Amino acid sequence: MATQPNIAVGSEVWVEDPDVAWIDGEVLDVKRDEITISCSSGKTVTAKTLKVHPKDPEAAPGGVDDMTKLAYLHEPGVLQNLRSRYDMNEIYTYTGNILIAVNPFRRLPHLYDSHMMEQYKGAVFGELSPHPFAVADAAYRQMINEGVSQSILVSGESGAGKTESTKMLMRYLAYMGGRVASEGRTVEQQVLQSNPVLEAFGNAKTVRNNNSSRFGKFVEIQFDQSGRISGAAIRTYLLERSRVCQVSDPERNYHCFYMLCAAPPEDIGRFKLGSPRTFHYLNQSKCYELDGVDDAKEYLETKNAMDIIGITADEQDAIFRVVAAILHLGNVEFADGKEIDSSQPKDEKSWFHLRTAAELLMCDVNALEDSLCTRVIVTRDENIVKTLDLAAAVLSRDALAKIIYSRLFDWLVNKINNSIGQDPDSKNLIGVLDIYGFESFKTNSFEQFCINLTNEKLQQHFNQHVFKMEQEEYTKEEIDWSYIEFVDNQDILDLIEKKPGGIIALLDEACMLPRSTHETFAQKLYQSFKNNKRFSKPKLSRSDFIISHYAGDVTYQTEFFLDKNKDYVVAEHQALLTASKCSFVSSLFPPLSEDASKSSKFSSIGARFKQQLQALLETLSATEPHYIRCVKPNNLLKPAIYENHNVLQQLRCGGVMEAIRISCAGYPTRRTFDEFIDRFGILAPEVFDGSCDEVAVSKKLLGKVNLKGYQIGKTKVFLRAGQMAELDALRNEVLGRSANLIQRKVRSYLSRRSFILLKKSAIMIQTICRGQHARQIYEIKRKEAAALRIQTYFRVHFARKTYKELLYSSITIQAGLRGMTARKELRFRQQTKAATIIQSRCRQYLACLHYSRMKKAAITTQCSWRGRVARSELRKLKMAARETGALQAAKNKLEKQVEELTWRLQLEKRIRADMEEAKTQENAKLQAALQEMQQKFDETKALLVKEQEAAKQAAEQVPVVKEIPVIDTVLMDKLRDENEKLKALVSSLEMKIDESEKKYEETSRISEERLKKATEAESKIVNLNSAIERLQEKLSNLESEDQILRQQAMLHSPIKRMSEHLSIPVTPTNQNLENGHHDFQEPKEVQSAPPAVNDYANGGTKLNRPSIERQQEDVDALINCVSKNIGFSEGKPVSAFTIYKCLIHWKSFEAEKTSVFDHLIQMIGSAIEDEHDNDHLAYWLSNGSTLLFLLQRSLKVAGAVGSTAQRKPPAPTSFFGRMTQSFRSSSSVSLAVDGLSVVRQVEAKYPALLFKQQLTAYVEKIYGIIRDNVKKDLSSLLSLCIQAPRTTRASMLRGVGRSPRQTQGNHWQNIIERLDNLLKTMQENYVPLVLIQKMYTQIFSFINVQVFNSLLLRRECCSFSNGEYVKSGLGELELWCTKTKPQYTGLSWDELKHIRQAVGFLVIFQKYRISYDEIVNDLCPVLSVQQLYRICIQYWDDKYNTKSVSADVLSNMRVLMTQDSNDAESSAFLLDDNSSIPFSVDDLLSSLQEKEFMHVRSAEELMENPAFQFLQE
Repeated sequence: MATQPNIAVGSEVWVEDPDVAWIDGEVLDVKRDEITISCSSGKTVTAKTLKVHPKDPEAAPGGVDDMTKLAYLHEPGVLQNLRSRYDMNEIYTYTGNILIAVNPFRRLPHLYDSHMMEQYKGAVFGELSPHPFAVADAAYRQMINEGVSQSILVSGESGAGKTESTKMLMRYLAYMGGRVASEGRTVEQQVLQSNPVLEAFGNAKTVRNNNSSRFGKFVEIQFDQSGRISGAAIRTYLLERSRVCQVSDPERNYHCFYMLCAAPPEDIGRFKLGSPRTFHYLNQSKCYELDGVDDAKEYLETKNAMDIIGITADEQDAIFRVVAAILHLGNVEFADGKEIDSSQPKDEKSWFHLRTAAELLMCDVNALEDSLCTRVIVTRDENIVKTLDLAAAVLSRDALAKIIYSRLFDWLVNKINNSIGQDPDSKNLIGVLDIYGFESFKTNSFEQFCINLTNEKLQQHFNQHVFKMEQEEYTKEEIDWSYIEFVDNQDILDLIEKKPGGIIALLDEACMLPRSTHETFAQKLYQSFKNNKRFSKPKLSRSDFIISHYAGDVTYQTEFFLDKNKDYVVAEHQALLTASKCSFVSSLFPPLSEDASKSSKFSSIGARFKQQLQALLETLSATEPHYIRCVKPNNLLKPAIYENHNVLQQLRCGGVMEAIRISCAGYPTRRTFDEFIDRFGILAPEVFDGSCDEVAVSKKLLGKVNLKGYQIGKTKVFLRAGQMAELDALRNEVLGRSANLIQRKVRSYLSRRSFILLKKSAIMIQTICRGQHARQIYEIKRKEAAALRIQTYFRVHFARKTYKELLYSSITIQAGLRGMTARKELRFRQQTKAATIIQSRCRQYLACLHYSRMKKAAITTQCSWRGRVARSELRKLKMAARETGALQAAKNKLEKQVEELTWRLQLEKRIRADMEEAKTQENAKLQAALQEMQQKFDETKALLVKEQEAAKQAAEQVPVVKEIPVIDTVLMDKLRDENEKLKALVSSLEMKIDESEKKYEETSRISEERLKKATEAESKIVNLNSAIERLQEKLSNLESEDQILRQQAMLHSPIKRMSEHLSIPVTPTNQNLENGHHDFQEPKEVQSAPPAVNDYANGGTKLNRPSIERQQEDVDALINCVSKNIGFSEGKPVSAFTIYKCLIHWKSFEAEKTSVFDHLIQMIGSAIEDEHDNDHLAYWLSNGSTLLFLLQRSLKVAGAVGSTAQRKPPAPTSFFGRMTQSFRSSSSVSLAVDGLSVVRQVEAKYPALLFKQQLTAYVEKIYGIIRDNVKKDLSSLLSLCIQAPRTTRASMLRGVGRSPRQTQGNHWQNIIERLDNLLKTMQENYVPLVLIQKMYTQIFSFINVQVFNSLLLRRECCSFSNGEYVKSGLGELELWCTKTKPQYTGLSWDELKHIRQAVGFLVIFQKYRISYDEIVNDLCPVLSVQQLYRICIQYWDDKYNTKSVSADVLSNMRVLMTQDSNDAESSAFLLDDNSSIPFSVDDLLSSLQEKEFMHVRSAEELMENPAFQFLQE
């Protein structure tokens, strides 16, 4: 038995309240069995001890996601937990394996999108937040793993959300078991689209729900061995037929009637319909439209769903024709007929609707009138026609409408089942039951009786399941449970369905009796069950009865029991509709045999329903059940309103309280050993001796507190009801004593600290005073000493100043005298030096003037002579050039070999020209020097003659007395020396001129020999051309074969040729090329080929077979080389650079058709088939991106602005002219190379542009594969890094040596190792920096999304210690980002802003002091209100036991969320992973530079091939 709770003064308890069901309060006084309580509402009440339940003061403010975790499992605890979670928009809660869903009355699309389904896929049940997806996933996994069929039972009252929950379950099962579509429709699509059809014909607005299902539904979804949906079947139960004819205000009839009235005008005209207000079956209620529902749109969606299911257009037309006929039938009114007790249509309006109904049903109008107004009584002798009075005719009309609608609904269900089909080989299924909940109204008729019978049967099944789960739990924990009683409601089921003598049996008996009424039926019940405790009779009623159901007493009115239990078709109605000309209508009423018609005069709906219910229970018993209990929080159907009484009644009716009662009968409180020791270890600290295990510590702890009746399992402690409260009371006492002790110690500490502070202050004041006095005395003495020193220094300064003035005066006088003397001496020396310089300059000028005149005369003489010699040589060269040009003018075509000879000849001619020019310059210099010397010699000689003549004249004039002449012998000696030097110089110059002339003659001879060889080569080329012309006759015979083979090769290519994309026809053109060559192009020839193809094609009209083979060989050689990893050069991929140079050389970009690009694309596609080798993929990412960069720089669209080339000058005809032009072009090429122009722009044709697009797609694909591989690799590690390992006293008892920090370090270190490996791979393959940055940005964004979403979905992750755990891991990531160069990681660290701010918020102390503005503006500006709210309500401090944010902050968040509730995006709190491609070709252009390719070498393997010699340029 449950022990009475130990209630003490100051305890927090729950007490019953008439307004809010249960209210919390604090115990003020305890007197035996009465308790005085101060309620939180302010009032004080007195209650019995047995009617009071303890409250858990340590309960989380946001509640728990599984109510089995509650410390006290009772009604107020369950009610408060659901309310706390509902206030936080947490509408789902577990009770063990049972899911409780509270209707939010608002759209929450973020809870049901594909991202959320992906989160719950394969997750362990209970690991994530409660959700219908978790229940569906558990059922699906259990079916796959154990091979056992499953069932999911969804129940609740009208408006609780059963239909929506069922839709979610079917969506998830279709998501898990979907398969490839066959014939345009899949099984799962048909199953999902059956919901709109059944809702249109089986749902209606009621007082409690705008979309109430008026029938029960059980959907069996069949699966094959691989877990794919292979078939389905739908069973329906107890359609409410009376609603077709009777509707109460403000309810509505079935949706299909209003949809048809809102149909397109052509349908309305065809069915002769109008406003719903004009039809009797619809205007009984004033409600014609629903808020937020467009009936016209719903009509089209229903027809679309019918198309998907497989209902043909003719069948749809027949269905809505029948629905329209029912509406018209309801407008037929009756009046008294001509005979007594007869009736007939009232007026012309009624006749119109009667004729329209007959037209739509395709039956005879008179026959329809007779079936409504008469009855045929069959006797042995004759058939008697009996007329019906006014009331009977109305009942006959309504009966016909109800039976037609009922048959139509049954046909729809059968059609859906036949269209979907069932898999006979399926052994596993998942059944989803959407059944009405327990109903108790003011007026309860036969429908409520059947519904409540269903709930009684399901409650028995539910109780058995709950009791079975309890047994399994106790058996698994190996505890004794044999004395626990099982609560069964079999007595109620016997009362209703027992044979004979049950209520249904007595009802069938009354229906078969001709004169039986509801009063006689009620009297029969009173007599039969007067001693049954479950059955009673109301005091003031003569025909009502009361049944005590498990959910409460229900009073049933028997007025319509007999009529509603009869299920038969009037013979006239059957005959009328069977004879219909419409095959659809006649199929609804197939003809019956005579025996069947006699036996089917009466059919019990109750008996048939009981059989259906029994079959359903048998199906459910063969499956593993899962339960979803839907709860409607208020009757206003509005959000954010939670009515305790209403919810509590539904919990009782839904069996949740019954399940709790079953749990309370055993051991309702269960705690694992670590949780139990953590909570109650303070009751006996001495049990922690460090050498015991958890079980022994728990036993010692329970022994110390003298608790009886508990049991110790293998992993948990099991406590009886009330024992948790006793332990909490003891714990509160210990905590109280501890608090007193702490307060005493704190007061002592504060007093001692105050005394010590006062003492220190007094000592400090004394010290300061003494110090101040000493400083004053010291200041006086310091001033006296300073005065004496100032006087001393002043006297010293005055004496030194006087002495310095005298010294300065004497020095100044001496300096002035000495300066004057020195300036005079300087002036004399300057004048003497100037005179000397003037004399020397004059003599120098005279000598230079003489020398310059001699030099000018010598140069003039030499120039005249050399000019005459050079002109004669020029005339000879021009003659030779004209002869050579005449020989060369006969040549029209030059092949590549002649061009190479010409190129060599150009080089040699250039060398010869350079030598001639150098020789000419040297000769000119020598001649100039010779002339200069000759001029100097002549001038010197003339001067000497003049001097001699002057000397002779002087000698003649001098008297004879002077015998010795005066001659300047020094000057004569100098002149003789200079003359000798000039003669030696002239002789050396003449020798050099002779040598230069010899070299010139030798060079001329060599040039003539080479010219002769060139002439011989030209003759050989002429012979080769003639041989080619002879071979062309043979090529004409092989041309057709060559074209066929080429077409076959294109057809059998493994990939689609790029040339197939071309739609522009190519016509033969004859283009003039340089040097007089012609290139003839055929329509089907390959126009872009390696040079080997063009070696001999320029001289003919068609390509020969060897050239095509040589072209293919070159392409194959390129493909074979670059398909291998040939490494990198100067940090750039060799393969990409080699491919680019080949394409440029072959002029592939300018070709109209080519197959080279097809081979390259095929090669890249086959190279990346292995999607798991990141190293290989990174290599091709580097090559692809580099080649894409080169293409983007090179290609320009033909005809674009700036792409028109300038007109080329006409080609020269002479050999010398063409050689000169070629030399100039080669010089310009060499200058371009020297100018760092590696990339050359060309006009791209369509194949090149298409190749660039395909290459871009491959680069994006390779990037995406590498990124997804890394994400997949990190996913498993991130799941281990989300939650910190718990460190409790229990774990300390185990003495675990490995610290959680070590484990954490390992997990985060593994992530960092993965990031390092990726970076190393990217660096080794020289992937462009922009791609590396984008890669790491997306990877860090993925880490942010995964960790942040897990934090929001798992409450155990929103703890203080877990925040520290994740923060330390993020710190390691930040350290890695800091160590790594910014050009690799970029702004990757900023992508973790959500999780950084979230964990930063988790580890803040004293959150209750933080305002909402501080959280939003300072702490977490990036997080949305929904995300902040979820973190705040899920937060729990497992380390310091502090509180979360204040109630004001939570209320502010709630207000903002309510305002944004209509916005689907703002309601979503989970982050989405971005899987797009974050870069473009322009990013590559900014990342790479052309000059980086200047020194890149091509493939060494190809450079050895003669056909690829151009790679060496």
